[in-house]
Amino acid sequence: MNKSAALLLAIGLGCAFSLQAQPKTEPAETEIEVSPKKQQSLVDERISDEKATGDLPYVITPHKVNYILPVTYSKSPNMAPFEEEASEQPFTLDNMEAKFQISFKFPLWHNVFGDNGHLFAAYTNQSYWQVYNKDISSPFRETNHEPEIFMVFTNDWQLGPLTNSFWGVGAVHQSNGQSGSRSRSWNRLYGMMVFDNGPFALEAKAWWRIPEDEKETPESPRGDDNPDINDYMGNIEFTGVYGLDEHRFTLMLRNFIQHPSHGAVEFTWSYPILGNLRLYTQYFNGYGESLIDYNVHNQRIGIGVSINDIL
Repeated sequence: MNKSAALLLAIGLGCAFSLQAQPKTEPAETEIEVSPKKQQSLVDERISDEKATGDLPYVITPHKVNYILPVTYSKSPNMAPFEEEASEQPFTLDNMEAKFQISFKFPLWHNVFGDNGHLFAAYTNQSYWQVYNKDISSPFRETNHEPEIFMVFTNDWQLGPLTNSFWGVGAVHQSNGQSGSRSRSWNRLYGMMVFDNGPFALEAKAWWRIPEDEKETPESPRGDDNPDINDYMGNIEFTGVYGLDEHRFTLMLRNFIQHPSHGAVEFTWSYPILGNLRLYTQYFNGYGESLIDYNVHNQRIGIGVSINDIL
């Protein structure tokens, strides 16, 4: 396998399948051969796009979707983490805020096991910005940092009409960079598989949380900030993608098996409007949209633009 094609095998969300946000050029020659399918799939198209730019300088490869939603609306913003501050200097959170995500990946080691097994590192930043709340100087309400390291393998197993194109394993840390009562973090090991056929693709992802020691006191900087996070975030997630012409529809389902009442669903739609720029809409309903809100039910709708989609 050659390095340029291996770059595009890192599909995850932890291995989400984001479209390369760079102009297309002629793909370089490669020894990697993707198993032939009856028709060109969305995953195949992503592979071609990443091969075209994988070895070019000054190119950053997207990991998950990179987007900005200047306008999002949440019916009931979670004030609980800010009650102490609000008691000293009263304020409220706006229902309207901006949300954006920056996500990229890069290869560390290709062909770890002969001609397969490719090691990658990635980083995702997701932020919630009270940009319209001038009364409290428009602060960032929450920012989640998610570095990860993972290895992916090509595959060609058939499951009915679907091809298991990739599978992978990884380790991920997620935290909100806060201290005291607003600190949230957890560490996980995960495994994932990607199945696809033509305009449809499905990622199945399961994880195990690495245990942490219990806090000696609620104020202690050491120990588990959120011991019940598994009750809300669960340990399994499914993400489906469907392409209809240039439209892209995605549906994420999380934690509906273990705790249906604590699950989450996210639906997105995007459509190209100018070059690589896409109109991007997002609807979320459930628990765990962000770490600060992991144990609070939230419903949010937003609209903005992205420079790539999952596929």
